[in-house]
Order: sequence, then C-alpha cells, then structure tokens
Amino acid sequence: MASSTDSHEIYLEAGRKKVFAVALHWPGWCRSGKDEQAALQMLIDASPRYAKIANNANLAFNAPEIPAQLTIVARLEGNATTDFGAPAMPLPQDWEPVEADELERYVRLLQACWLAFDQVVAQAEGKALQKGPRGGGRELAKIIDHVVGAEEGYLRSLGWKLRSIAGETTAERKERVRREVIQGLQAAVAGQLAREGSRGGKRWSPRYFARRLAWHVVDHVWEIEDRII
Repeated sequence: MASSTDSHEIYLEAGRKKVFAVALHWPGWCRSGKDEQAALQMLIDASPRYAKIANNANLAFNAPEIPAQLTIVARLEGNATTDFGAPAMPLPQDWEPVEADELERYVRLLQACWLAFDQVVAQAEGKALQKGPRGGGRELAKIIDHVVGAEEGYLRSLGWKLRSIAGETTAERKERVRREVIQGLQAAVAGQLAREGSRGGKRWSPRYFARRLAWHVVDHVWEIEDRII
C-alpha cells in the first residue's frame, strides 16, 4: 500500500448518527462529528495535539489548518459500531502487503500513543476527573482497565492467541499486553496469522488493527486531559 507521510489522505466512515474522519497513514489521528464537515473540522482541531504524539515517535507531522488540506480518498458506509462511537470499517486495500518501513512507523506510533497515555495517567493520579452532564465518565483506574481490556480484544480480532497469567498486577498486565500487541502486529504482517477464524469469521488486517488500537488509546488520552480538574 503506497503511502506518503507528507500527505494527509483520509477516509470518511459514515453511520446514521456519526461520521468518522480517519487518517490513512497516521494511526491515532481520527475524530468524529455529526456529519462530514464536523468530522473534518474535529480532525483539523485535533492535529496540534496529534503532532505531539508524532513528534514523540520521531516522525515529522505537518498539522493542517483547514479541511481543504485533507484529501478524501474513500467514503465508507458505517454500521452500529460507528454510531456507538468507534471507527469500525476497514478499507479494501488494508490487506495489501505491509513493507518493513511502514511496520516500523506503526510500532513507533503505537509506542508514542502508549507514552502519551502513561504520561497523562501520571498527571491525573490523585486528581479528580470531571463528570459528564449526567454524572457519567469512568474513573482513572477503570479507564486504564478498559484500555488494556480493549487491546486484548483487538488482539483476538487480529487472530493472536493471548497468554493468561494469574496474579498479574495492572501494570504488569498492561506491559505484557503491549508487548503482545507488537508481537501480534509483526506476526500478522509476516503472514503468520490466518485471515479467517476457525468458524470463518473475518480477522482484522494489520493496518486496521493499528489504526483502531491507536485511535482508542489516543481517544482516552485526550479524554483524560480534558477531564482533569
């Protein structure tokens, strides 16, 4: 899958109630809105925040300032997961071979996303998180557990068999799952994981796996940042 890290190619995933604008080549740079224009503007508004993550990955990211600087390469029909609040639709070209330099970028960006998560968690320790208008919103410990649990689920969708270790602390589990994310991604890129499950279910491609996982981590990084009182 040819890519240019200088371009800002995105695709739009539209459900009935929500639209996601997703960057092809920058896992984690993904925002949603009530319609296409709102999603594009949300992506633009988030670009300075994402630039910090890209910088931590030692990758040059030119933050766009207006939606006209984005190139829409595809429009996909979303599903119930889209409307629930997660980018759910892969691109047909996601299964094209992943070259070594692209894999390295994914690993560096995932590690930068985790670094941002760990930093904001440390910043939020001992502080209250603002509740939503109806009193909703997870506490910090539950956000951490939720993020790690989601990554375990994403690994299963990739076709990776997770280990189970009794007596792990939360920190030990988090670090182990992160190691397995990298191992699973590398195995998928190398063609070592089947594209279908034993019952015929479709597995995730390495590219979609990287985009979905990075989006989820970054989404909670920015949530915590915005909720710290």
